[in-house]
Amino acid sequence: MKIVLYAFDGITMFHLAAPLMVFGEVTRLGLAPDWETTLWSDRAGSIRTEEGYTLGDIADPSTVDSADIVIVPSWPVALPPIDDALAAQLRTAHQRGAEIAGLCLGSFAIADTGLLSGRAAVTHWTKMDELRERNAHTDSDESVLYIDHGDVMTSAGTASSIDSCLHIVRKHLGSAAATRVARSLVVAPHREGGQAQYIERPVTRAEEDTAIADVVQWALGRLHEPLPIERLADRARMSRRNFIRQFQVATGSTPARWVLEQRLNEARTLLETTTQSIENISAACGFGSAVTFRQNFTSAFAVAPTAYRKQFTDGS
Repeated sequence: MKIVLYAFDGITMFHLAAPLMVFGEVTRLGLAPDWETTLWSDRAGSIRTEEGYTLGDIADPSTVDSADIVIVPSWPVALPPIDDALAAQLRTAHQRGAEIAGLCLGSFAIADTGLLSGRAAVTHWTKMDELRERNAHTDSDESVLYIDHGDVMTSAGTASSIDSCLHIVRKHLGSAAATRVARSLVVAPHREGGQAQYIERPVTRAEEDTAIADVVQWALGRLHEPLPIERLADRARMSRRNFIRQFQVATGSTPARWVLEQRLNEARTLLETTTQSIENISAACGFGSAVTFRQNFTSAFAVAPTAYRKQFTDGS
């Protein structure tokens, strides 16, 4: 897998470091030794970052010709229109089957190419109005961290670059690999789904020294059992009302939503890594029936469990 990142004078170190860190971890952990990440620009040589550092060994545009994934990790804050040469290069890469991604303000560059015409896109929340005004042919959705149409992807603010890059890992290597990378980087691996492409939001982990953390660990070992709020609150030795409030502060989610997310994430892992039947997975993850499981899974990920499993079986 060859991944190329567009670098330009004035780009911030973080916008380059986030994808380099995530994809580099894939290789360091031995999950996909053939993954290679390269920086490229309009010309070979070096670029100067916003922080004043000079980065050398920048490849020339020809490196894009053999790339599997082409990423524009940011864009100048003045939001200049994309130049014809870069736009043509991105369109050509897309036409031959490469995945195209614009992270943070890089979404503007991708939208300028026309590759998002009639599709939803997201960028940094402070620039969403400008994205709408500049690209009337592109829909916008500020409620998500990123949007992946399969062939073209955009992401929201700076830190969302990590979320979107973890999504790329999950997409190509599966949830177990993405979770391992996330844990190695000490970031949350779980996301909340929606839309036809995998659109996800982070769930903040509870602090390890709280009663909520105990409930979280206890519940994760009992996803196959009924976990109503009353039972969780009893475990925390709190009133129902106080537990809900404390849980939301600690995790950023309601107890019911959190339990559903964990069940769906566990189901996703079982679909990828086992041959268990849908009925057995449904029971193992605490869904009342296979029908309920299918409904919740399809609602979250816009793909049926059997179809989701087939994606990874075909790619293995």
